[in-house]
Amino acid sequence: MRTRILRDLFLYNLEFAVGGVLLLLIVGFAAASVFSPFPTSDTYVVPPDIPPGVDYLLGTNSRGQDMVWQLSVALRNTLLFGLGVALLSRVVSLAVGLISGYLGGSADRLIMSVNDTFLVIPAFPVLVLFFFIFRGNMSWPMLVLIMAALGWPYDARLIRAVAISLRTREFTLHAVYAGMSTRQILFEEHLPYVLPIVFSTTMNNMIWSIGMEITLAVLGLTDVNAPTIGVTIFWANQHTALTAGVWWWLAVPVAAVVLLFISLFLLSVSMNEYIDPRTRLDRVAAR
Repeated sequence: MRTRILRDLFLYNLEFAVGGVLLLLIVGFAAASVFSPFPTSDTYVVPPDIPPGVDYLLGTNSRGQDMVWQLSVALRNTLLFGLGVALLSRVVSLAVGLISGYLGGSADRLIMSVNDTFLVIPAFPVLVLFFFIFRGNMSWPMLVLIMAALGWPYDARLIRAVAISLRTREFTLHAVYAGMSTRQILFEEHLPYVLPIVFSTTMNNMIWSIGMEITLAVLGLTDVNAPTIGVTIFWANQHTALTAGVWWWLAVPVAAVVLLFISLFLLSVSMNEYIDPRTRLDRVAAR
């Protein structure tokens, strides 16, 4: 079923095809980081400030690092960061949305009151506060956990809305009469219906979390020794790359993250179109 959905999206949805191919190219480039001939934290392993050319395709920076391998490692860490936040927050949003929508009543009101409390918490000031609390101990996994704890409430509401409609469907009543437990109903009967929403919100959450990490890193509020796109831009600013004429040090990571955001956005938009009944009917009519 899911394989057929992906096939149809690639064949009949241009946005999904372009976004998917673009993301695969980015992931492939990031995966090439395992072949890097230089340790990621080492500096002055190549001549500094060499512009893009035959010897160094993307040039070198003022810290004596080859921008090809530096960008590959940075993209890998940025993708892993965004994926980690998205997956952890999807688990919470799925559990909250499905349980709240299915149970209803006072349990739904209680769970949604907690959800709405998290919904109004401003993420950026909280992350800055955590940085100053932990200072140098703000590690990459800790930042993933904190952002995952802040990134689930809105998506939980979307999943809850679908779960409320599924609760009154005939197949749910049959499952109850057949003696299926609540866990079985949620994961075997309701979960397949919300997976397209989960995919779409995963793309949106990755855009949010990566953008937030870049913002924090550029301000020096993360571990600047762990290469990411944001950390790459941070060091370029620290060495006044534009003033020094090393424009590619900034242009390369900015172009990479723009392409990453475009690919994730196209995948999210195409999935939103797929789960919209009106656009689905339009596609059937067009065939």
